[in-house]
Amino acid sequence: MKDFKGRIAVITGAGTGIGRGLAGHLTSMGCHVAICDVMTESMVETRRICEETAPAGTVITTHECDVADESQVIDFCEAVKDQHQTNHINLLFNNAGIGGGASFVLGERAEWERTFGIDWFGVYYCTRAFMLLLLNSSEGHIINTSSVNGFWACMGPAVTHTAYSTAKFAVKGFSESLLVDLRMNAPHVNVSVVMPGHIGTSIIANTHKILDTNLPADMTSEELVTRREWLEKQEIPTEDISDDDIRDLIQQNMDDFTNNAPLSGEEAAGIILDGVRNKQWRILVGDDAHRLDQMVRENPENAYDTSFLDNFQIELGKE
Repeated sequence: MKDFKGRIAVITGAGTGIGRGLAGHLTSMGCHVAICDVMTESMVETRRICEETAPAGTVITTHECDVADESQVIDFCEAVKDQHQTNHINLLFNNAGIGGGASFVLGERAEWERTFGIDWFGVYYCTRAFMLLLLNSSEGHIINTSSVNGFWACMGPAVTHTAYSTAKFAVKGFSESLLVDLRMNAPHVNVSVVMPGHIGTSIIANTHKILDTNLPADMTSEELVTRREWLEKQEIPTEDISDDDIRDLIQQNMDDFTNNAPLSGEEAAGIILDGVRNKQWRILVGDDAHRLDQMVRENPENAYDTSFLDNFQIELGKE
């Protein structure tokens, strides 16, 4: 699909980050888009941004939808058909995702399952719901956002990331199995799995909102106990650090994640769309993603050792 003009795209999690970047790029080229999110104010802002550069006649619709709820996804699909007056779509970007559910051993089951529900079942439910519309198209493409955590299931040897990683492995496996299924049974529909590295998005803040957990400034002393334990595991002593300093440190880490990333959401979206144009079924986003993928493939047995992360940071610094 070399040209997006006049096509119809569905983008989940388009209120911020990569989803917003995808919507902006596509509408500027005259692609009609239907975007969904659970954060309606963010969607309004995405729509405003899109309308600034979209050619006249470009249809942009917004839909409040929790992709972990299949009934809401089905309603979303029906609304797209109605508001775009269509029986087909060309592009489905399964982009919605949050963090959370870090530890399977110590964490709350509800948080773990909420994270897994959005990150995996959101992809599954949306692909189920919109499959007929993709099949009805003359040319279609499913783009599923996994992560580097879809081939490396942690954030380092002392940082658990179980719900997110489990879901992203599922998204990767689903996409790869669809690759063969679509070639055999619907060759006019392509699939890509996207595996971004560190992208400057608001996923951490959004995760707090969706899981209804406190942002750093509002964290109680009890909540900070686990944060102190985490810092201790990183060999950072905390006995002389006040609760307020811990809160400031957590907030600074959040700000750095967004503001000091190698790529912005908009830049990542451009790389993804280039991959779609070229029918790449596997789209790595960022130098860190490429390097980490190579290292895991070269040395999978040691991928979760401390030395692996040390070597990754050394190698990334050389590039």
